[in-house]
Amino acid sequence: MNAANSSEPVHDFLGLRGKTILVMGVANKKSVAYRIALVLRQAGAAVIYSVRSEARKESLEKLLKDQPVIVCDVADQAQIDSLARHLAAEQVVLDGLVHSIAFADYPEGIRPFHETTRRQFLQAVDISAYSLISVCNALKDRFSEQASVVTIGISTTRMASESYGFMAPIKAALESSLAFLTKSFSRFSEVRFNSVSAGLLKTSASAGIPGYVDSYLFAEKVIPRRRAVTTDEVANTAAFLLSSRSSGIAAQSIVVDAAMAINYFDADVVQAVTAQDID
Repeated sequence: MNAANSSEPVHDFLGLRGKTILVMGVANKKSVAYRIALVLRQAGAAVIYSVRSEARKESLEKLLKDQPVIVCDVADQAQIDSLARHLAAEQVVLDGLVHSIAFADYPEGIRPFHETTRRQFLQAVDISAYSLISVCNALKDRFSEQASVVTIGISTTRMASESYGFMAPIKAALESSLAFLTKSFSRFSEVRFNSVSAGLLKTSASAGIPGYVDSYLFAEKVIPRRRAVTTDEVANTAAFLLSSRSSGIAAQSIVVDAAMAINYFDADVVQAVTAQDID
């Protein structure tokens, strides 16, 4: 029987209908955070958005329409605390949190890793990794008993990709913190912390990283299906992790790379490179 023609009611498989999710990090319609929020809303969840500035809020008004948007620059602890107070005043209970926030400053383009400055590294750690810890601590009383927290990582933190600058060690710190957050929160709740560790994506943020586009095009050649990972594929995985269907998954980094990691030595790619060397 064709499910579309069935008289039976559609089952809410993910169980997200009526849930309230805070999504942090929307920049534009190409953002991972925006695509996640879209999937959540399609599943019937209520989404609260958090953006880094008033200017960003104004630029997103048409995109987000009448959705609730709160300004919170995670580099400022006072704004994180203000976010928590606002949600408390509104008596919001969060069933989930999406942390899709990352920042790295490359004023002179990508430099060798050993030339990374203290200011660059610590700023990136603060905004991209520590912010998850700080936000979750501030919101600990706002989470439901079995809430799910999902952050966005990268498919591997061991590949020394020059096009990603110094962000891989930062993402490694972010992903490592998932285990420690899960453990510390287990003292008073069943809140879960996981990461969607994405392969190379076509987003406005990634396009601004020097050399990233070339790496993205290479990824398309190496991935077995010859198509790069899409933002929606990452969003769908995040929605699953935010749902009760993933209740047994905690302190994990789920890799979404379309099997790129198994195929670095694809025969066609190796042949193309070696042929250039011969020429």
